[in-house]
Amino acid sequence: MFTAPDLSTMPKAEIYKNLATQLHALIDDEPDAIANMANCAALIFHSLLDLNWAGFYLLRENVLVLGPFQGKPACIRIPRGRGVCGAAAEKRETIRVADVNAFADHIPCDSASQSEIVIPLVAKSGGLIGVLDVDSPTLSRFDDDDQRGLEGLATIITAKLG
Repeated sequence: MFTAPDLSTMPKAEIYKNLATQLHALIDDEPDAIANMANCAALIFHSLLDLNWAGFYLLRENVLVLGPFQGKPACIRIPRGRGVCGAAAEKRETIRVADVNAFADHIPCDSASQSEIVIPLVAKSGGLIGVLDVDSPTLSRFDDDDQRGLEGLATIITAKLG
């Protein structure tokens, strides 16, 4: 049985350090990529406050295809270069959007989403695996600490994916 500590009173840096430890414990001995992404998405979604979606899109034939996630049903296919996810995949850099309604090419999968952060998953070989996408119903939800923390979690899961 998985039991997580109460993270609500911790500083963000400590929250993400704790999540990194938990993620390692969840995935280190498991070789299955889908199972590992599913547990990573669940860990993020249920551990961080004020989220309405957390999950993965995987690159398949130059299109991002929905992978394991937590939240409401989502867009299934996102063309590379489109929306926040496609832009992060194309640029291979994290994109943090304080107000998704101000992002010119935002693809609204859930009308409750107001802010978003997307981290590309790049294999050691340099190939793009996909992206980690996290949404919030609150404007400007994600800051530098969240970006560093989520990028750290993305590095851990990427090491297991390729």
